[in-house]
Amino acid sequence: MQLKELARMIDHTLLKPTATPAAIRALCQEAKEHGFGAVCVQPCYVKLAEEELKETAVKVATVIGFPLGVTTSLVKAAEAGEAVANGADELDMVLNIGAVKAGGWDRVENDIRAVVQAAGTALVKVILETCYLTDEEIVRACQAAVAAGAGFVKTSTGFGPAGAKPEHVRLMRQTVGPNIGVKAAGGIRTFRDAQAMIEAGATRLGASSGVQIIKEAEEAGIH
Repeated sequence: MQLKELARMIDHTLLKPTATPAAIRALCQEAKEHGFGAVCVQPCYVKLAEEELKETAVKVATVIGFPLGVTTSLVKAAEAGEAVANGADELDMVLNIGAVKAGGWDRVENDIRAVVQAAGTALVKVILETCYLTDEEIVRACQAAVAAGAGFVKTSTGFGPAGAKPEHVRLMRQTVGPNIGVKAAGGIRTFRDAQAMIEAGATRLGASSGVQIIKEAEEAGIH
């Protein structure tokens, strides 16, 4: 893997509640410098990120129903529509975790579909928050995401009690097949972490440590 290819797989992320406009500008600058695939910011910063990244190849991603997934489908759809209108290219939505745990699969699928429909041409990534789910629930949630028209499934918000695990990424990849993206996020801090997720089947990495990952990759001889 080339360094540029690795960089394009990284969603350079800043979702802390204390993030300031200056921090978002710095995030966007780092994304431009290193050629990251996207920045991922809170909805209130989508317009700012879009302005900072105009005329670059870096996408603007934001989060929907974040971090708990408990807002109603109507609210998630409205949030998605506004985010796209403000310049978001990609939407990382949290599914209804309680509905998953209750086996309410129609509700889970319909919740995702509401966001997909509101997103228009924007890419929708469905956050499963795998730390709360059994393997069977991960499989069923992936199937619901695909059925609802999502383009990606994603492991974690980074705000739960645990983040991405290679075994969950592998299970997600096995379930969705080769044509749906798998994003690993949560606790990916080193080049070794990134390698483990890619080897397990991830095609995108959500990380706040993107710059460090690229630096370590360079030190490992990746060019």
